[in-house]
Amino acid sequence: MDSPIWAELPADDRAAVDILIHQDRRLAAVKRLREAFPDDSRPGLYDTLDVVAARYRELGQRFERYPTPPLELVTLVEKVEALPGRPVAIEAVWDGDTDGWCVDLIALTDDPATEHRLAMIRHGSDMRLFNGTVPPWPEAQEAETVGRALAEQFAVPFHFASPDQPDLDAPRWRSTS
Repeated sequence: MDSPIWAELPADDRAAVDILIHQDRRLAAVKRLREAFPDDSRPGLYDTLDVVAARYRELGQRFERYPTPPLELVTLVEKVEALPGRPVAIEAVWDGDTDGWCVDLIALTDDPATEHRLAMIRHGSDMRLFNGTVPPWPEAQEAETVGRALAEQFAVPFHFASPDQPDLDAPRWRSTS
């Protein structure tokens, strides 16, 4: 690897970073790499991310996240049937992390009144925003289709307050019902 940061990294820290990469623990690898350097010579975050991404490629692993597999209604029905309490709604909500936007499909139950995440749907990283491939958001379309079908199976409402764009502050079902 042709990186001065990697070249300066002691062998045991290189091995530890590679182990984290093999475990697909990107942020832990970035943290380990940065913390291997003293404060006064610690590489910047973006430089460290570049090194970790290069290590992913060199080790034959994919740095970008794979899309989640398509959801199967039968599997989701089984998950809902196994929940404590009766389902009162199925909801899709946006979430985000360092990999980008995703949609969580949630079953809401009564007695106890609880939320149960059934699945997380992701169809790509936030690079899609920069290369113009979203909207439409395919994870939102999948959540809408599967969520509605699941809600119909249990004769409960389906709620997705912001299917057209990510919105962490969109109203939730319990606040609107």
